[in-house]
Amino acid sequence: MYRATSFDLTAALSERVKGQAEAIRQIAPYVQMYETGLAPEGRPAGIFLLLGPTGTGKTRTVEALAEVLHGDRKKVLKIDCGEFQLDHEVAKLIGAPPGYLGHRETHPLLTTQALNAAASAGCDLSLVLFDEIEKAAPPLARLLLGVLDKGTVRLGDNSTVNFEKSLVFFTSNLGATEMTKALAPGLGFHASAPPDAARLEGQLRTIGLAAARKRFSPEFFNRIDAVITYQPLDADSLAEIVDQHLAALQQQVRGRLGERSFEIAVSAEARAFLVERGTSPRYGARELKRAIHRELTQPLASLVSSGEVEPGARVVVDAGAGGAGLSLEVEARRRSRAA
Repeated sequence: MYRATSFDLTAALSERVKGQAEAIRQIAPYVQMYETGLAPEGRPAGIFLLLGPTGTGKTRTVEALAEVLHGDRKKVLKIDCGEFQLDHEVAKLIGAPPGYLGHRETHPLLTTQALNAAASAGCDLSLVLFDEIEKAAPPLARLLLGVLDKGTVRLGDNSTVNFEKSLVFFTSNLGATEMTKALAPGLGFHASAPPDAARLEGQLRTIGLAAARKRFSPEFFNRIDAVITYQPLDADSLAEIVDQHLAALQQQVRGRLGERSFEIAVSAEARAFLVERGTSPRYGARELKRAIHRELTQPLASLVSSGEVEPGARVVVDAGAGGAGLSLEVEARRRSRAA
């Protein structure tokens, strides 16, 4: 089983999730309590509601925790709450009882097998994510009261699923519109050290809490261990996120092309261009991966398919003239004199 001290878990998460130190600080102790056997019995090891503007890293935090604990970002039991907007659709989570129409065809999503699949040999702590919980029909919140209070849920076939070895996360965009208005004219997004950062942080937290209390019943809300409001990403965080994506692209080139791989050198100006094209105060860094795919990965693929990039070459990426796009220049591999 993975054993993480408070320090190294926090450090490992901070390498993967940028600009959200407070969120990491609140989540890490619950993992430590579970690993030391001090987590409360009869309920999940931790229950979190993640609020904040879109594109700030709420879902990414859960994926990063899966990477640290299980070595795979996909080791998460993820429930897309947008698929449960009608009352009768909530039954898909637990399955229809015997005798009801569709009982044999309805396979529940919240099963013991699904929880086990979200754990690993090194760590038996499952991560359960209810993404965009505000989109689900009200019966979903009522169904989850048993999970939050007693750590169990009863399926349609009368079997019981135990969530004591789980961390449960709810992400939500509740209050996002009001938060976007509070961010105008972009404080905390393009400035690395906004003068009123503390005031803005408190304002966003107040907006998020008010929206969540209005949406959820007191019985549901009071069973949540930590309500965490994610902050808008500043320029330094955005630059680090770009670096992460570029490093992942370079790793993909090396891993998939093998001996035919090449190096990618991206200038500071090109990185700034990607930040400008892939981020915004409204959507955060949500569009960044798409911008890198469009502005860099596709032109790279075109060069490779046309045979312009030799194995071992170096592709220098810079900002194009007039800010219209990126320019890619291929530098041939330097051959040794002996060759």
